Amino acid sequence: MIEISLITPPVGMNVFVLRAVLPDVSTGTIFRGVTPFWVAGTIRALLVLVFPAIVLFLPQLLY
Repeated sequence: MIEISLITPPVGMNVFVLRAVLPDVSTGTIFRGVTPFWVAGTIRALLVLVFPAIVLFLPQLLY
């Protein structure tokens, strides 16, 4: 969840750090580049929220 918030506009701290490192690349280009990662992270978070058994599977094997 933290990584999703660090690449999501308008805050997007990681995006602005990358912008400082690569001054010749526009902020819009960087935001378009991180969009697939934002979508994947959001889908992953929704899956865990809807199906908590996904993350509880391994601990249940131990006990």
